Amino acid sequence: MKVGFIGLGTMGGNAAKNIIRAGFETVVHDLRPEAAKDHLEMGAIWADSPKAVIDQVDCVVSMVFGPPQCEAVLRGPNGLIHGDCAGKIWIDMTTSSPKFMRELVKDFVAKGGRAVDAPVTGSVDAAIRGDMPMFVGGSDADIETIRPVIEAMGQLRKVGQYGNGYVAKLVNNQLWKVHAAAIGEAMVCAKIAGIDPAVWWDVMKGGAADSFVLSHDVPSIFAGHYDPSFPIKLCLKDLSLIKELMDDTGVRSEMTDATHARFREAGVRYGMEAGEMTVCKLIEEDAGIDLRVNGEWVAPWEVKHN
Repeated sequence: MKVGFIGLGTMGGNAAKNIIRAGFETVVHDLRPEAAKDHLEMGAIWADSPKAVIDQVDCVVSMVFGPPQCEAVLRGPNGLIHGDCAGKIWIDMTTSSPKFMRELVKDFVAKGGRAVDAPVTGSVDAAIRGDMPMFVGGSDADIETIRPVIEAMGQLRKVGQYGNGYVAKLVNNQLWKVHAAAIGEAMVCAKIAGIDPAVWWDVMKGGAADSFVLSHDVPSIFAGHYDPSFPIKLCLKDLSLIKELMDDTGVRSEMTDATHARFREAGVRYGMEAGEMTVCKLIEEDAGIDLRVNGEWVAPWEVKHN
């Protein structure tokens, strides 16, 4: 199978490298040609547009910023639908709107293509290692066809029909962001009340308070960089999509709304490129303390591929 990859950002760039490492002949495209430097050195082929990608491959993977970028990949002047879509599978890994994407993908299907959505969870270190969990929606037949491509990048988790992957990703990120915002309050409260942050973190893990965010992301607070590999601008994009989904389903969302407000505040104070965990820095600063802890805290983007 010959594979195309569109979108070579922090997560997509590493996922594409794992496809190349798995032995697939790979064609790559990004709006920034320089983003493909490592991939071309690894043997990938450059294409100037999404159309040029799909004309050369059996399936195409995309991982871009959000719904407008997905639409540009498909419907743009040199988008996928202007190429040879017949019999091809489009695997989109973007965090996007399920309602929007289910409508958008009809254009691809009308050209003879099939679609699978496979948004990812985890962090950049999981993308580097190639073990990021992927929420995969689509027909069983299509998923089995592209299983080797998915498993080159991470863990395949089937969630039902096309579009359900986007739903799973959004509610996943909903919990992630709520946890992140709450951790700042809990850590600062514990320190002021007398518990050392390193001790607090050690005793919280494995108990009822544990989560991926607590285990994985607290070291970025200790180190003081707050993980800029996932900036506030992405958090706010995701939270807007989550709000849209909550409104569409008519579900109460007071905790999610409060979290959204906290992330907006972090964006105003620290800028949109600041790391996601600056949502906790707000609480530190307002309390007049810091949560730095000396230690060998390996940043997620410094993890090496096995």
